[in-house]
Amino acid sequence: MNASLLRPRSLLMCAFLSSSALFAGSPSAINQRAHGPAVGDFAHTGDVGDPAIPGSTRYDPITQTYHLAAAGTNLWGERDEFHFAWNQIEGDFILRARVKFLGEGVDPHRKLGWMVRSDLDAGSVYVDGTVHGSGLTSLQFRAAKNGETNQIIHEAFPEFEAYPDVIQLERRGNTFIFSAAHFGEPLQAISTADVAVDNVAYAGLFLCAHNPEVVEQAVFSDVRLIKPAPLDFHPYRDYIGSRLEILDVHTGERTQIFESAEAFEAPNWTTDGLKLIVNVSGNSPDRGKLRTFDLATRRIETLNTGAIVDNNNDHVLSHDGTMLAISSFAGDHKSTVYTLPVTGSDAPEQITDPAWGHSFLHGWSLDKKWIVYTAERNGQWDIWKVNVETKQEEQVTDVPTLDDGSEFSPDGEWIYFNSTRTGLMQIWKMRPDGSEQQQVFEDGWQNWFPHLSPDGKWMTMISYDPAVVAAGDHPYYKHTMLRLMPVDGSAPPKVIAYVYGGQGTINVPSWSPDSRKIAFVSNSDVK
Repeated sequence: MNASLLRPRSLLMCAFLSSSALFAGSPSAINQRAHGPAVGDFAHTGDVGDPAIPGSTRYDPITQTYHLAAAGTNLWGERDEFHFAWNQIEGDFILRARVKFLGEGVDPHRKLGWMVRSDLDAGSVYVDGTVHGSGLTSLQFRAAKNGETNQIIHEAFPEFEAYPDVIQLERRGNTFIFSAAHFGEPLQAISTADVAVDNVAYAGLFLCAHNPEVVEQAVFSDVRLIKPAPLDFHPYRDYIGSRLEILDVHTGERTQIFESAEAFEAPNWTTDGLKLIVNVSGNSPDRGKLRTFDLATRRIETLNTGAIVDNNNDHVLSHDGTMLAISSFAGDHKSTVYTLPVTGSDAPEQITDPAWGHSFLHGWSLDKKWIVYTAERNGQWDIWKVNVETKQEEQVTDVPTLDDGSEFSPDGEWIYFNSTRTGLMQIWKMRPDGSEQQQVFEDGWQNWFPHLSPDGKWMTMISYDPAVVAAGDHPYYKHTMLRLMPVDGSAPPKVIAYVYGGQGTINVPSWSPDSRKIAFVSNSDVK
């Protein structure tokens, strides 16, 4: 394997990559007390404003969580006192984390959150997205050095009610967007501010006790520092890096296990629970190849697909785990379906004919006799299926709008898919012969790629904001949500991960065999 393609991280014991590999800049000589050692993904930790009681940052590489302790009078007025874990980051970025105060606290206005500063002076120009112990949630900012602090209160989270435990601060030039949510609900981004923070800014996690004689504590999990795609990038020509993550769908706990400056996509989880399969994409010289990642040894190998090496992000395991179906660009660059043993083959078997048009694979029947896919036939995109033995295909849906993402349920009774036939992209199901087509649920998001857990109880999907993404599109590099719902419809979908990603995140079934976890890909411009 190309050594630069994937940088492995232990599933249990490996800390994040050094932030110097991710972000530009080096620390200035301002306030040396704030320049402690690197901790986890942060190049420096320390205090700003010289609190009477020093703070601290600890990182747990097993849970990938940060534990901050801090005193400090406040972040307000003309000067600040707080504890800080930070990097210098150039240009635009997205900072996201789950947050939790520890203990009852002494002052209701103890504060935690994300901080962005021009320097480490107590009176620096800054913007923060902060949560108070009282539940007050706001975007605070000091627009002039040693000037007054102002704030925009996030009205969705009233004081003296439960504080949001997911927060995100995004920079777009001099515009800062603060989003928050109770875990399981969509982020609400209603607080913005235009502040001229230096282009190379000090950015990271902070904690302040709001009391100089008290040390408060907080835990930050699912911490993600993201460099988004530049505004002038060209979709499907320009690419940024990829991160491979494991998510416990019932707790929301995430573990990042790989990071690459080159793009990869769409993890499958093998049915023995031992490996993940991804496709290489982007501008890599290995684009179109498939790789396996051994979860125990972290060994990465090329999966042999013979001469079929222009593979896209549609690769699916049979329900028994013995076979792999892949989509690869063949004659006239038409996506074509092949099958091969999951261990690889010098000569994959061609199943569809590129002369028919594009065939983008999505699922196997339980008995391995049928493969379902999205096909372009006569200018229309529908769900089709092909008999693996006879190579004869049959049309399953016939509507002028887009049908996509077809997948058999584990009991073989249904095909789940997504369709734009009602205006938004929504989740539907039907019998394998195309009968009984029915919408599974209805909401205001663009919902793609329903994947059912091996035990048949749960369904995951990726959801886009319809104000940003059109119904027929599932682009790269957008704010998305991974959501979970019971297959029986007894509860509506809930958010299980807030992801910067999209195309390639969960295009294929990625459940662990115990129906507990999924693997997915997120994105960041990794250097």
